[in-house]
Amino acid sequence: MLRSPLFRRHRPEFAIDPLSDILSILKPNSYGFRGLDAGGEWSLVFAADQGIKCYAFTAGSCWLAVEGITDPVRLSAGDFILLPSGKAFRLYSTADAPATDAFRFMPTILAGTVGVLNEGGGCTGVGGYFHFEGMHADLLTGMLPSLVHISAEPDRAGLRWSIERLMREMREPLPGGSLMAEHLAQALLIEALRAHLSTPSEQRIGWLFALADRQMFAVISAMHAEPGHRWTLATLAEVAGMSRSCFAVRFKETVGESAMGYLTRWRMMIAADRLANTGVPISAVAPMVGYESESAFGAAFKRVIGYPPRQFARAAAQ
Repeated sequence: MLRSPLFRRHRPEFAIDPLSDILSILKPNSYGFRGLDAGGEWSLVFAADQGIKCYAFTAGSCWLAVEGITDPVRLSAGDFILLPSGKAFRLYSTADAPATDAFRFMPTILAGTVGVLNEGGGCTGVGGYFHFEGMHADLLTGMLPSLVHISAEPDRAGLRWSIERLMREMREPLPGGSLMAEHLAQALLIEALRAHLSTPSEQRIGWLFALADRQMFAVISAMHAEPGHRWTLATLAEVAGMSRSCFAVRFKETVGESAMGYLTRWRMMIAADRLANTGVPISAVAPMVGYESESAFGAAFKRVIGYPPRQFARAAAQ
């Protein structure tokens, strides 16, 4: 069975999963989740910030306004939202309600507990954020819209369960709790992305959506399984079971970039992760990602990452 050399020591014998590979590189490294019980006329304003925000609403209703989106969105019990863009947004009961700065209010609430606004009783929910440690976080967030709204459906119960379980782990720390919370946070993000993938949409271009296409999934999985293989457009087309010309067009239409462009970017992400986190020398990293020549590897690395590999490795070490 093919396995990704980057994660060979850390993975059970499962089929290659590109989404898991990419999330492992991006490394969601910090998160915070709290509950909210708001009542009366209220407005909670969130300034622009990095990372992905997510919220699940458990009772009542409210409105959401996101910077750059013209019309506010009505949210009800059972709804789930992802805000991947880092743009400013506002949750409120009425448009003219007095504004409360969320970045002042939320830190007063202990992680995993519920904050009460205006004595509560109107709208309740739980939510929080993910920040990413790894490079190229835009590989994930850049292809998602400013707002992902997942409406209440029976099969979305896993999302709410994940958040509530994560909150309990933060509220009632037990031995192993930090590792458990980390796994639950990643599971929540994956559940949300899966739900988004299953929601019909007109804008479905990018590697994430390509995973829903059987032929493109096979090709991307092959690239991730053997990044150091001497892939060509012809051999990738064989994996897809398509002619070379049809495959080239189909991949670019589905993923949003050429097959060889995606492969190069993935290789450089692996290389950057290795150089930053393992201390493996450039002479070993280059063949690992398909380059016999260090100079050719260095040129590709600088083009994708923006720095020569030695300069990047020195900066990472510091």
